[in-house]
Amino acid sequence: MRLTIPVAKVLSALLAEPEAPRYGLDLMRLTGLPSGTLYPVLHRLQAAGWLAADWEDVHPVAAGRPARRYYRLTGEGIRSARLALAELRALVPVERAGADPAGAPAW
Repeated sequence: MRLTIPVAKVLSALLAEPEAPRYGLDLMRLTGLPSGTLYPVLHRLQAAGWLAADWEDVHPVAAGRPARRYYRLTGEGIRSARLALAELRALVPVERAGADPAGAPAW
């Protein structure tokens, strides 16, 4: 998996609460990514086996909105994402990454 900045942002957002299912608009808010960037990243992560996606079981008329597609990291996705982000952080000098005082880059 090629780890671009958008991919790193999505993985970081999903790893914040790995068991919590997230839908597209939620991930757009968390990452600051537009839909045209977010959804291709989600599809790539899903194709790689890092992400599972399931449609919400809701009646659109009763809910007053379309059903949402929820995404969550798989077990493999959690392990791979943690490793990939750790490797990326090791490559980025702290002063260039816009790191917080604790030294973690601000993705």
